[in-house]
Amino acid sequence: MTPAVSSRSGTPVVILNGVGKTFANGTQAIDRLDLQVRSGEFLSIVGPSGCGKSTALRLIAALSEPSRGSITWPGHGGAGGEAHGDIGFVFQEPTLMPWATVAANVGLPLKLQGVEPAAAKPRVTEAIERVGLGGFAAAYPRELSGGMKMRVSIARALVTSPQLLLMDEPFAALDEITRFKLNDDLMAVAHELGTTVVFVTHSVFESVFLSTRIVVMTPRPGRVFAEVAIDAPYPRAAAFRTSPEYAGYCRQASETLSRAIGAAP
Repeated sequence: MTPAVSSRSGTPVVILNGVGKTFANGTQAIDRLDLQVRSGEFLSIVGPSGCGKSTALRLIAALSEPSRGSITWPGHGGAGGEAHGDIGFVFQEPTLMPWATVAANVGLPLKLQGVEPAAAKPRVTEAIERVGLGGFAAAYPRELSGGMKMRVSIARALVTSPQLLLMDEPFAALDEITRFKLNDDLMAVAHELGTTVVFVTHSVFESVFLSTRIVVMTPRPGRVFAEVAIDAPYPRAAAFRTSPEYAGYCRQASETLSRAIGAAP
């Protein structure tokens, strides 16, 4: 275990400045969103349903365009679309191809990048083993549990060695035991690889366990209400969940979220 990671450490990977998003039907999802994602951090975004958490991730991933404001990538010299090749995205559902094996699903991003099969194979094998699915490369999604499918989805996102990993409530549908295990493994893998993670969740408890920093958003149109730094040693052991320190951070994050829900747009 390493010392606590400062919530202010790391150079910015991506900066959202005054970002707003209004959809064609007139719904204003986010407004005046200012956010910096820093290198090497595990950043969780929490907030009430409909506050624009997932919208923010899609904007960072260039899956949607902001209606106003800017998204910049220091070191890449441009806007969000120019850096999306350095991004891995894990959605709420595993979204696996049911007719393809685990190896084929994980290798899809490399195939789309034009990587030759011989060069892709060791990278696919490594990604599968990193998420604890060694021996399942030839299995099909129908043969896997929900937690295993999500591991495949994470391996697929990691196979290109992205600079930034975006995760949109990936464990929300899983039982608590599976969720805890995946939390533990995700933290270990992200720390080992030095991957910067932005993680959307509705769970304050999950965000405190995983994060070096939590951003709390207001109700729609979403904006940053406050930040909570989790300055505890990282990565964290399972025992952290039962520690007084963890309970204190959970209380602080919960109280901040309650204030955010009551805040005027």
